[in-house]
Amino acid sequence: MPTIDANGITIYYEEFGEGPPLLFFNGSFSTLATSRPLVQVFGAHLHTVAHDQRGLGKTSIPTGPYTMAEYAADGLAVIDAMGWDTCRVVGVSFGGMVAQEFAVTNPDRVERLALLCTSPGGAGGSSYPMHELRAMPIEQRAKVGIEIMDTRFSDEWFAEHPSDLALVSAMGDRPSPAEGSDAARGEFEQANARSHHDVWDRLGAISCPTLVAAGRYDGIASLANSEAIVSRVPNSELRVYEGGHAFFAQDPNAFGEILDFLAE
Repeated sequence: MPTIDANGITIYYEEFGEGPPLLFFNGSFSTLATSRPLVQVFGAHLHTVAHDQRGLGKTSIPTGPYTMAEYAADGLAVIDAMGWDTCRVVGVSFGGMVAQEFAVTNPDRVERLALLCTSPGGAGGSSYPMHELRAMPIEQRAKVGIEIMDTRFSDEWFAEHPSDLALVSAMGDRPSPAEGSDAARGEFEQANARSHHDVWDRLGAISCPTLVAAGRYDGIASLANSEAIVSRVPNSELRVYEGGHAFFAQDPNAFGEILDFLAE
């Protein structure tokens, strides 16, 4: 099992594909086990390394609280272990928050940056508070989770858009850790760190070409938050896709354009 010992924890990682080096940051509560098909899309075009972030999957679950700076430092440890002086970076949702923290802290290590369905925090706007969502009763959590995934989603919408219903069903099939378990504690600590994310005043430090991609109907990371990122990051561009928080699985143009940008 490939691991790295750094920052007081053991980090589990996997490599995919060949080509320009790419560091992939995963979304909230996502592990390599639950998101491998997504990571493999990037691995089909670039030499991609992805890791289970602290508190999740096969990576250590240390005592909290965790910080966004620690999540970024873990990513730095991964590329250092790979022997990469620089790389491209992509972050999805929570991973986009970590990618921003990574890029403002280590601008000289990032060649190109893609931020998908994410937010800058602070005065630039925050994503939906996942720590509050997790505190809801399970049935309410499931209902609200669907509503914020894509603001168009309803029974009527699903009746006319079976592909979106299949997407929601697939995401709902992901197992949740048992309450009181170490895995549940790790998710709680990640959600707590996420609630303190704020790079708004530091975004100007990002110096590489940056693509900010957003879903027009995202109820978790609103389009306005992506627009805010672009207003602060030099050499950045915004692309808006027809979908919600998982726009890359809804808009057929998304993946191709994101991959082309990263591989350029």
